[in-house]
Amino acid sequence: MGIKACLSKPFASLIARNIKNWSNKPVETQDKVFKKLVIAAKDTLFGQEHDFGSIRDHQDFKERVPVRNYEALSGYFNKIIEGQENVLWKGKPIYLSKTSGTTSGAKYIPITKGSLRNHLNAARDALLLYIAQTGKTGFVDGKMIFLQGNPELDKTGNIPVGRLSGIVAHHVPVWLQKNRMPSYSINCIEDWEAKVDAIVEETLKEDMRLISGIPPWVQMYFDKLIERSGKQNIAEIFPNFSLFVHGGVNYQPYQKSIENTIGKSIDVIETYPASEGFIAYQDSFTAESLSGDSAGSVGLLLLLNNGIFYEFIPANEYFSKNPTRLSIGEVEIGVNYAIILSTNAGLWGYSIGDTVQFVSKNPYRLIVTGRIEHYISAFGEHVIASEVEAALLAVAKEESVSITEFTVAPQVNPPAGETPYHEWYIEFNDPPMDIAAFAKRVDERLCEKNIYYNDLITGSVLKPLKIREMKKNAFRKYMKSKGKLGGQNKVPRLANDRNIADELEVWIE
Repeated sequence: MGIKACLSKPFASLIARNIKNWSNKPVETQDKVFKKLVIAAKDTLFGQEHDFGSIRDHQDFKERVPVRNYEALSGYFNKIIEGQENVLWKGKPIYLSKTSGTTSGAKYIPITKGSLRNHLNAARDALLLYIAQTGKTGFVDGKMIFLQGNPELDKTGNIPVGRLSGIVAHHVPVWLQKNRMPSYSINCIEDWEAKVDAIVEETLKEDMRLISGIPPWVQMYFDKLIERSGKQNIAEIFPNFSLFVHGGVNYQPYQKSIENTIGKSIDVIETYPASEGFIAYQDSFTAESLSGDSAGSVGLLLLLNNGIFYEFIPANEYFSKNPTRLSIGEVEIGVNYAIILSTNAGLWGYSIGDTVQFVSKNPYRLIVTGRIEHYISAFGEHVIASEVEAALLAVAKEESVSITEFTVAPQVNPPAGETPYHEWYIEFNDPPMDIAAFAKRVDERLCEKNIYYNDLITGSVLKPLKIREMKKNAFRKYMKSKGKLGGQNKVPRLANDRNIADELEVWIE
């Protein structure tokens, strides 16, 4: 055991005790965060305009600060870019994190010293908690690769701008620098395919022990490694590879394919980072949860002391004029909520667009169920991503079917006057023997998950879903065509229109 591994154990124990301490006092912890945030920002432009000096509790805050998305706060962001200080938070941000969805334009999220520290500490603590619970430190002494965005920074309004993962790359602890890959020059390659090719060449002979990234792009890296090496699986290339850290999307649709590609069982840690803040990470490291099999039931620990005050709006009220806004002590298990953040980066009542569901209140653990705007309700069914994923994955597991990627859209105006239906675009790694039978079983599972969808099917308002089988690498080619290949980008699971679906038609099998 190396010196880094030895030193990590006592530090991990300290961090684990601290996590247990605040997670056992959730309401008190959030109340402290709330008061600290409001006091710190009371003299900012936003604080003065929203009378932060008179805010004493959450009720006062709700009365003064409306829920806003990026566009609604853009006036404040523009003032920051123009060089104004003390707009949303004290002073100026030290960075702007550039982020964009598959269909939306660029957004610039402020990163302050405090919020950056929260990002870095949360990533560190997720690994230390794993060490504290499992005693496994072997990965610390080997190479670690983080598949991330370009660390080169631009400037907007004299503030450095880049992808969050690229910004974080500038703040890797000194003790990790020799272990970390890829090299800076390769990380700066803008074209994702060229970058992955270069990473393959650089890492092929290394003692890789930890690999981190968004699952579909890690799969791309693995595929290229196997192609380049001529080996059967990743375990032959990296025999000491023992820990996979991922986030950004639900791992389960990719799990079977990635496990087959690796060729051996390894531990898996799930995280929930966003440009707006590091929200949650896995804190349970049983044999089942480490495999990723129980991610949907165990959930991720909500980081209640990480510079973020959370509010939760029942998803079915989100578009109401006066939706209910709940603090942590008021949420219930099993309800779909839109998550709202107020942070030490100066985001106030900010809707990040994600929906979550609590699976535990002792401690508070959640799962990400989708995006508030990613749903299908062309006929009032309001199908959400978690329902679609659960239905598909249950049948895929039973039939030993492996899925590479998928998305779903409504077919409102089918040809020849047919009854409308949901159209599923699926790229299979190991396809089912009978696509029609597979589709029927998935439809039945979705009916069990969503009573409104079931009513439309039984009432013949909708036909059962149809599956369109995609060519190999169809989704990679689609994402490349949109300039969204790699990095933190991902394919939306659902859309209430056919914009994505129609563009995918050229890659139908």
